[in-house]
Amino acid sequence: MHRALIAAAIAMLGIATPFSLAGPALAQSYPDRLIRMIVPFPPGGPVDTIARIVTQGLPQILGQTVIIENRAGASGSIGAKAVAASPADGYTLLFGNISSLVVTPVVTNNRDFDPDKTFTAVAKTSQNYEVLVVHPDFPAKSVRELVAYAKANPGKLNFGSAGVGNATHLAAELFKQRTGVDIVHVPYKGAFEAVTGVMAGQVQMFFGDIGGVLPLIREGRVRALALSSETRSADLPTLPTMIESGVPGYVVLTYTGVVAPAATPPDIVQKLNTALNTSLQTPEAAAALRRIGAESAPASAQDFAAFLSAERDKWREVVRHSGIKIE
Repeated sequence: MHRALIAAAIAMLGIATPFSLAGPALAQSYPDRLIRMIVPFPPGGPVDTIARIVTQGLPQILGQTVIIENRAGASGSIGAKAVAASPADGYTLLFGNISSLVVTPVVTNNRDFDPDKTFTAVAKTSQNYEVLVVHPDFPAKSVRELVAYAKANPGKLNFGSAGVGNATHLAAELFKQRTGVDIVHVPYKGAFEAVTGVMAGQVQMFFGDIGGVLPLIREGRVRALALSSETRSADLPTLPTMIESGVPGYVVLTYTGVVAPAATPPDIVQKLNTALNTSLQTPEAAAALRRIGAESAPASAQDFAAFLSAERDKWREVVRHSGIKIE
């Protein structure tokens, strides 16, 4: 009886119990051992490359070893599920991208977790954009001309993608919805195969990551019509944006970021956010990202969470309108 009264008094007075102190105590000692950064894609790919650039400075900042662990498969779902099932202590993190953090969950019917509830946002690490490219001999020289051509020839133009439900697929579906054109989807096994299809004349258009298509644009192997960003790119200063080209509200970002299991203590999330943003702001990291067509995107954990929420809402609507679903 006395114990119950004491417990009630403590609760009323707001006095911290040993259990309520566990979170802050854990955060104060964090990190005291190795941190695993799960990359849900193969070694050597774009996400893996960015993860290694971003995490290179973390050992010096956090005072602990940070290792990259690649767990590829199912468009990033395998690695994401592994992190979701890990303890929420800040020692197992997910280095995801637009596919694993947003697109795959919204196009998949049977998923084992809801990223809105399973993860807590830690830090946005990089972003870049898509470029609409066509074959050099394609008759349309601008987006307006392409839209007019497509409307005059409904169902006769094809667009390539890196696979059904991939971000490159959704980028084209958003374009269709914003312009009202009827163009046919041709899925490939990956982005390289899709842009090769454009160069070979198998498909007429492709929305490719700027880092991947920029060398081909400069070599004249494909022709760029527009950029999916809000403003023009320093890499292609004369290339207009989609909005400038008459496609209202068309903005498609590709990005990477770090998330942790949902119950990770806020103080640990803040420590990680500060460390990642510090690492991003080093000249070495910024220069390395620029070399692969990306840019650093430091932000608070709260801003990244809001960004991911808005992105999921946006792409859920595109998926609902287009009917894309992967079982």
